[in-house]
Amino acid sequence: MMKHYDSYKDSGIEWIGEIPSHWEISKIKYTGFLYSGLSGKSGDDFRDEENPNNRYFIPFTNIFRNTYISKDNFGKVVINEGDNQNLVKKNDIFFLMSSEDYEDLGKTSVLIDDYDELYLNSFCKGLRITNHSVYPLFLNYQLSGNTHKKLISIEGSGFTRINLRQDKLTSTQVLLPPLTEQEQIVSYLDDKTTKIDELIQKKLRKIDLLKEYRTSLINTVVTKGLHSNVPMKDSGIEWIGEIPSHWEVKKLKYVSEIIPSNVDKHIFPDEIQVSLCNYTDVYKNEKIDLQYEFSKGSCNQNEKDKYQLRKNDVIITKDSETPDDIGVPCLITEDLDNVVCGYHLTMLRPIELKGEFLFRYLQSNFTKSYFCVSSNGMTRYGLGKSSIEDLITLSPPLSEQEQIVSYLDDKTSQIDKTIDIEKKKIELLKEYRQSLISNVVTGKIKVVY
Repeated sequence: MMKHYDSYKDSGIEWIGEIPSHWEISKIKYTGFLYSGLSGKSGDDFRDEENPNNRYFIPFTNIFRNTYISKDNFGKVVINEGDNQNLVKKNDIFFLMSSEDYEDLGKTSVLIDDYDELYLNSFCKGLRITNHSVYPLFLNYQLSGNTHKKLISIEGSGFTRINLRQDKLTSTQVLLPPLTEQEQIVSYLDDKTTKIDELIQKKLRKIDLLKEYRTSLINTVVTKGLHSNVPMKDSGIEWIGEIPSHWEVKKLKYVSEIIPSNVDKHIFPDEIQVSLCNYTDVYKNEKIDLQYEFSKGSCNQNEKDKYQLRKNDVIITKDSETPDDIGVPCLITEDLDNVVCGYHLTMLRPIELKGEFLFRYLQSNFTKSYFCVSSNGMTRYGLGKSSIEDLITLSPPLSEQEQIVSYLDDKTSQIDKTIDIEKKKIELLKEYRQSLISNVVTGKIKVVY
């Protein structure tokens, strides 16, 4: 049950306004002291999995994703004898001190379990509460609310990465009710946020099921067709099995031009100024048309003639940090004047197949598995032209390709709309969660038991 407090006073903080009259105003530096995460560690210290001196540490993602630090998400790092590193303790609050955007800067999480030896990731800070009138779990909730996230994020600085200065963080003002009231607020928020999080997880599972159904639908239709009563034959490919007997089986190099791009991100004044279709453009979009905004680049005339994008071209990712992201397709739905295909991508220009059908075929699990197995690399993976050329493709008659494309466009569009509706519901739940936390920890509403 919630209601308003009997009396309020001006907090002196513009974004907070009035607070309950009996609450105190303090600063983070008066609640405890900050300490640093891991320092002096190289990449090898995090990759030496067999080293007997490996110890657990709290990674960036554990803080980012959780209100309370999860014991299921620890990393390992080599801690040699004599290393001067800070150990974390129960009830310590952790801050993300560096981020790519203001939204994540200053994100907090608190440790509620005891560990004999546990460390904190680099680019993070730990806050150890020494003020006995401060309940760490309450302070963590307050710092994670919308209002305090704004107060913290405006103190960040930087361009490619945003960093939070320690002196700015410690000067951030906090609101402190009596200790018993802090404990009541935490109990209330634990209950409410758990229920909200459970609803979010249910919707995320629904989205996963919809995505699985979408992929299964594409797999079936591009390998079996739309009609279940047609004669079938063995495709000769174990992962595909039987296909309609009138379909042909060919390697990709016989049904499409395969054109790896070497146009990198650069702008030289003596070259032709163009728009550049980059890796992220392809990875994040199934289809691209004239409305899409590209980054600027330049190339010579031969490169422009060779890599300019046309309607029905299919672009795939040929380099990535993980093999699972190799071969992700994107369909070009219109002629894109003055737009060229960029580096880390390969253009496929269909000859015998319709571009729309090839695009859907490349979305199937068969081609994803093939590209994943065919990629090479350790820290970065690449897909050679010969591997792309040898991909086995299925070729129905053109009229049947058109029917398949039309059917899949309709069905996937319906699924995508349902997914979008669920995503919007999740965003509303997240907004409500943040609003609830902010209102309770700043005294706008009173928790009553």
